[in-house]
Amino acid sequence: MEYNAKQLQIIEVAERLFSQKGFAGTSVRDIAQEADVNVSMISYYFGSKEKLIEALFQLRMTESSTRLETLVMTSELSALQKFNVFIDSVIDRLMGNQCFHNIMLREQLSSERTPIITEYIRGLKLRNLELIKRMIHEGQEAGEFRKDINVSLMTTTLYGTVNYAIASKDFYKKLNELDHLNDEEFQQHLRGELSHHLKNLFKSTITNEHHIQN
Repeated sequence: MEYNAKQLQIIEVAERLFSQKGFAGTSVRDIAQEADVNVSMISYYFGSKEKLIEALFQLRMTESSTRLETLVMTSELSALQKFNVFIDSVIDRLMGNQCFHNIMLREQLSSERTPIITEYIRGLKLRNLELIKRMIHEGQEAGEFRKDINVSLMTTTLYGTVNYAIASKDFYKKLNELDHLNDEEFQQHLRGELSHHLKNLFKSTITNEHHIQN
Protein backbone atom coordinates (compact mmCIF):
# COMPACT_ATOMS: atom_id res chain seq x y z
CA MET A 1 0.00 0.00 0.00
CA GLU A 2 1.19 3.49 -0.85
CA TYR A 3 1.05 6.09 1.91
CA ASN A 4 0.92 9.84 1.42
CA ALA A 5 3.26 12.25 3.20
CA LYS A 6 0.87 12.91 6.10
CA GLN A 7 0.27 9.19 6.67
CA LEU A 8 4.02 8.53 6.67
CA GLN A 9 4.53 11.35 9.18
CA ILE A 10 1.92 9.83 11.51
CA ILE A 11 3.43 6.35 11.14
CA GLU A 12 6.93 7.65 11.95
CA VAL A 13 5.69 9.55 15.01
CA ALA A 14 3.80 6.46 16.20
CA GLU A 15 6.92 4.36 15.66
CA ARG A 16 8.98 6.69 17.84
CA LEU A 17 6.38 6.78 20.62
CA PHE A 18 5.77 3.02 20.57
CA SER A 19 9.53 2.62 20.90
CA GLN A 20 9.75 5.00 23.85
CA LYS A 21 6.53 4.24 25.74
CA GLY A 22 5.41 0.85 24.45
CA PHE A 23 2.26 0.08 22.49
CA ALA A 24 -0.01 -0.04 25.55
CA GLY A 25 1.55 3.11 27.01
CA THR A 26 0.96 5.19 23.89
CA SER A 27 -2.46 6.64 23.17
CA VAL A 28 -3.88 7.86 19.88
CA ARG A 29 -4.07 11.29 21.50
CA ASP A 30 -0.32 11.14 22.25
CA ILE A 31 0.38 10.37 18.59
CA ALA A 32 -1.94 13.10 17.35
CA GLN A 33 -0.34 15.68 19.63
CA GLU A 34 3.21 14.74 18.66
CA ALA A 35 2.33 14.63 14.94
CA ASP A 36 0.42 17.94 15.22
CA VAL A 37 -2.77 16.49 13.72
CA ASN A 38 -6.32 15.93 14.94
CA VAL A 39 -7.24 12.59 16.50
CA SER A 40 -9.98 12.38 13.88
CA MET A 41 -7.33 12.45 11.12
CA ILE A 42 -5.66 9.36 12.57
CA SER A 43 -9.05 7.65 12.77
CA TYR A 44 -9.76 8.64 9.17
CA TYR A 45 -6.45 7.33 7.84
CA PHE A 46 -5.99 4.24 10.02
CA GLY A 47 -9.15 3.57 12.00
CA SER A 48 -7.49 2.58 15.28
CA LYS A 49 -4.18 2.28 17.11
CA GLU A 50 -4.09 -1.42 16.18
CA LYS A 51 -4.52 -0.59 12.49
CA LEU A 52 -1.81 2.06 12.81
CA ILE A 53 0.79 -0.40 14.12
CA GLU A 54 -0.35 -2.82 11.41
CA ALA A 55 0.47 -0.12 8.84
CA LEU A 56 3.88 0.40 10.49
CA PHE A 57 4.74 -3.30 10.29
CA GLN A 58 3.47 -3.59 6.73
CA LEU A 59 5.66 -0.65 5.74
CA ARG A 60 8.81 -2.00 7.41
CA MET A 61 8.13 -5.56 6.22
CA THR A 62 7.80 -4.36 2.63
CA GLU A 63 11.06 -2.39 2.88
CA SER A 64 12.94 -5.35 4.36
CA SER A 65 11.52 -7.97 1.99
CA THR A 66 12.04 -5.80 -1.10
CA ARG A 67 15.74 -5.39 -0.26
CA LEU A 68 16.16 -9.12 0.32
CA GLU A 69 14.20 -10.12 -2.79
CA THR A 70 16.29 -7.78 -4.93
CA LEU A 71 19.48 -9.23 -3.45
CA VAL A 72 18.36 -12.84 -3.93
CA MET A 73 17.50 -12.17 -7.58
CA THR A 74 20.83 -10.48 -8.35
CA SER A 75 22.86 -12.65 -10.75
CA GLU A 76 26.05 -10.55 -10.82
CA LEU A 77 27.17 -11.57 -7.31
CA SER A 78 28.41 -14.86 -5.91
CA ALA A 79 26.53 -16.42 -2.99
CA LEU A 80 29.15 -15.20 -0.50
CA GLN A 81 29.09 -11.69 -1.97
CA LYS A 82 25.32 -11.66 -1.61
CA PHE A 83 25.60 -12.78 1.99
CA ASN A 84 28.14 -10.04 2.71
CA VAL A 85 25.77 -7.44 1.25
CA PHE A 86 23.02 -8.95 3.40
CA ILE A 87 25.18 -8.61 6.53
CA ASP A 88 25.78 -4.92 5.80
CA SER A 89 22.08 -4.36 5.13
CA VAL A 90 21.15 -5.92 8.50
CA ILE A 91 23.69 -3.73 10.31
CA ASP A 92 22.50 -0.59 8.52
CA ARG A 93 18.84 -1.42 9.09
CA LEU A 94 19.18 -2.18 12.80
CA MET A 95 21.46 0.75 13.52
CA GLY A 96 19.64 3.13 11.18
CA ASN A 97 16.12 2.53 12.51
CA GLN A 98 16.52 1.73 16.16
CA CYS A 99 12.97 2.80 17.00
CA PHE A 100 11.36 -0.03 15.03
CA HIS A 101 13.77 -2.62 16.35
CA ASN A 102 13.28 -1.33 19.91
CA ILE A 103 9.59 -2.11 19.42
CA MET A 104 10.48 -5.64 18.34
CA LEU A 105 12.95 -6.17 21.20
CA ARG A 106 10.59 -4.69 23.78
CA GLU A 107 7.86 -7.07 22.67
CA GLN A 108 10.07 -10.15 22.55
CA LEU A 109 11.62 -9.50 25.98
CA SER A 110 8.38 -8.48 27.70
CA SER A 111 6.57 -10.85 30.05
CA GLU A 112 3.28 -9.28 28.94
CA ARG A 113 3.25 -9.47 25.17
CA THR A 114 0.82 -7.71 22.87
CA PRO A 115 -0.68 -10.46 20.66
CA ILE A 116 -1.09 -8.26 17.59
CA ILE A 117 2.59 -7.18 17.66
CA THR A 118 3.79 -10.72 18.39
CA GLU A 119 1.94 -11.95 15.31
CA TYR A 120 3.43 -9.25 13.06
CA ILE A 121 6.95 -9.99 14.35
CA ARG A 122 6.47 -13.68 13.66
CA GLY A 123 5.29 -12.91 10.13
CA LEU A 124 8.24 -10.60 9.48
CA LYS A 125 10.75 -13.17 10.73
CA LEU A 126 9.24 -16.03 8.72
CA ARG A 127 9.11 -13.96 5.54
CA ASN A 128 12.74 -12.91 5.85
CA LEU A 129 13.84 -16.40 6.87
CA GLU A 130 12.41 -17.91 3.69
CA LEU A 131 14.38 -15.43 1.57
CA ILE A 132 17.56 -16.10 3.55
CA LYS A 133 17.06 -19.84 3.02
CA ARG A 134 16.83 -19.25 -0.72
CA MET A 135 20.12 -17.34 -0.63
CA ILE A 136 21.82 -20.09 1.40
CA HIS A 137 20.39 -22.81 -0.86
CA GLU A 138 21.82 -21.01 -3.89
CA GLY A 139 25.27 -21.06 -2.28
CA GLN A 140 24.93 -24.74 -1.44
CA GLU A 141 23.91 -25.60 -4.98
CA ALA A 142 26.93 -23.68 -6.28
CA GLY A 143 29.23 -25.56 -3.91
CA GLU A 144 30.19 -22.38 -2.03
CA PHE A 145 28.33 -23.11 1.20
CA ARG A 146 28.31 -26.11 3.47
CA LYS A 147 25.33 -28.44 3.36
CA ASP A 148 24.87 -28.62 7.14
CA ILE A 149 24.06 -24.95 7.86
CA ASN A 150 21.53 -24.32 10.63
CA VAL A 151 19.86 -21.25 9.15
CA SER A 152 17.84 -20.53 12.27
CA LEU A 153 20.93 -20.39 14.52
CA MET A 154 22.85 -18.52 11.83
CA THR A 155 20.28 -15.71 11.75
CA THR A 156 20.12 -15.72 15.56
CA THR A 157 23.89 -15.18 15.65
CA LEU A 158 23.70 -12.36 13.10
CA TYR A 159 20.79 -10.42 14.55
CA GLY A 160 21.77 -11.19 18.14
CA THR A 161 25.31 -9.87 17.66
CA VAL A 162 24.14 -6.62 16.09
CA ASN A 163 21.36 -6.08 18.65
CA TYR A 164 23.73 -6.74 21.56
CA ALA A 165 26.30 -4.33 20.11
CA ILE A 166 23.63 -1.63 19.85
CA ALA A 167 22.31 -2.29 23.37
CA SER A 168 25.80 -2.20 24.93
CA LYS A 169 27.34 0.50 22.74
CA ASP A 170 28.18 2.78 25.70
CA PHE A 171 30.11 -0.04 27.37
CA TYR A 172 31.83 -0.91 24.07
CA LYS A 173 32.82 2.73 23.66
CA LYS A 174 34.30 2.88 27.14
CA LEU A 175 35.99 -0.53 26.88
CA ASN A 176 37.73 0.39 23.63
CA GLU A 177 38.65 3.94 24.73
CA LEU A 178 36.54 5.60 22.06
CA ASP A 179 35.12 8.42 24.17
CA HIS A 180 36.86 10.95 21.94
CA LEU A 181 34.55 10.04 19.05
CA ASN A 182 31.30 11.95 18.57
CA ASP A 183 28.10 9.97 18.02
CA GLU A 184 28.30 9.97 14.22
CA GLU A 185 31.96 8.92 14.25
CA PHE A 186 31.26 6.16 16.75
CA GLN A 187 28.28 4.83 14.78
CA GLN A 188 30.47 4.66 11.68
CA HIS A 189 33.24 2.92 13.63
CA LEU A 190 30.84 0.37 15.12
CA ARG A 191 29.30 -0.35 11.70
CA GLY A 192 32.73 -1.05 10.28
CA GLU A 193 33.78 -3.30 13.16
CA LEU A 194 30.55 -5.29 13.05
CA SER A 195 30.77 -5.68 9.28
CA HIS A 196 34.36 -6.92 9.43
CA HIS A 197 33.74 -9.28 12.36
CA LEU A 198 30.53 -10.83 11.02
CA LYS A 199 31.82 -11.32 7.48
CA ASN A 200 34.91 -13.12 8.78
CA LEU A 201 32.80 -15.15 11.20
CA PHE A 202 30.33 -16.35 8.58
CA LYS A 203 32.98 -16.92 5.94
CA SER A 204 34.63 -19.39 8.32
CA THR A 205 31.39 -21.08 9.40
CA ILE A 206 29.13 -21.31 6.33
CA THR A 207 31.57 -21.63 3.42
CA ASN A 208 33.52 -24.72 2.41
CA GLU A 209 36.73 -22.69 2.21
CA HIS A 210 37.72 -23.04 5.86
CA HIS A 211 35.60 -26.01 6.82
CA ILE A 212 37.46 -29.17 7.82
CA GLN A 213 35.41 -32.32 8.17
CA ASN A 214 35.90 -34.14 11.48
